[in-house]
Amino acid sequence: MGEALPFQVHTDHVRLSVKLTPNAGRDGLDGAETTADGETLLKARVTAVPEKGKANKALIELLAKSLKLPKSSISVISGDTARKKILRIDGDTEEIAKRLGSLLTS
Repeated sequence: MGEALPFQVHTDHVRLSVKLTPNAGRDGLDGAETTADGETLLKARVTAVPEKGKANKALIELLAKSLKLPKSSISVISGDTARKKILRIDGDTEEIAKRLGSLLTS
């Protein structure tokens, strides 16, 4: 079996699990990380501070740019104030999964 991926493809959207580090020195995606309980998360860092949703907004902007998608297609569905978040990405699920896959291998 291959390496676990931090996203699941559903019929009309992709769910992405993210570990966000706010207040970082730079914005960036740092590949995947598997937690002690076996969950795989995409590691992301943003320079924004974790207050009033600024870090979440920066995360959505970073992902939208990286995946070449409109910001409106990405939303936080859980973990608003936690470091671990689950995002919903609406759109062509096959294309989104392909782009996420190439982000993880680059």
